[in-house]
Amino acid sequence: MIILVGASASGKTEVAKLLYEKYGIEKMTTTTTREKRINEIDGRDYFFITVEKFKQLERDNCFVETTCYNNNYYGSNKDQIAKNRSIVVDPKGLKAYLDLKNPIIKTFVLTASENTRFNRMLVRGDKLSNAKERIAKDRIEFASEKVKDAEHFIQTDNLSIEEVADIIYNIYKKEL
Repeated sequence: MIILVGASASGKTEVAKLLYEKYGIEKMTTTTTREKRINEIDGRDYFFITVEKFKQLERDNCFVETTCYNNNYYGSNKDQIAKNRSIVVDPKGLKAYLDLKNPIIKTFVLTASENTRFNRMLVRGDKLSNAKERIAKDRIEFASEKVKDAEHFIQTDNLSIEEVADIIYNIYKKEL
């Protein structure tokens, strides 16, 4: 299981996509209480469930971690942990996965300078004010002490997404 962590525009989501396209590393399916959107498939994009069912799973300790965003609950299911899967998490999620002490879980923090990340956000079409806000928030949310226990740190400033995906995959295969 590959755990990817990184501030905005560090490359984590694109790396996860490439790990699937190039190496067959599937995205872990997580659970949510939000409404299914057009073209989303239950069991592929998310497990879509009711708030009541979510709360029951939470009481039954079925999740590694949970969060509430925009009045919807999200959780990563313990039964979804498997080899050749990946998930993108925040530092809180990283800690939850590290606490499992599961030998198939390998953790990677993707880093990039604020300048690089800021420029990536603008290139992908983010508004200037949003990019500045994300950089400021990420300075706190992804402070080094919050991710220090991860196993691997990859500086992505001067690497392509493909190079980062290759590095992660090679480390992952070697360590399993």
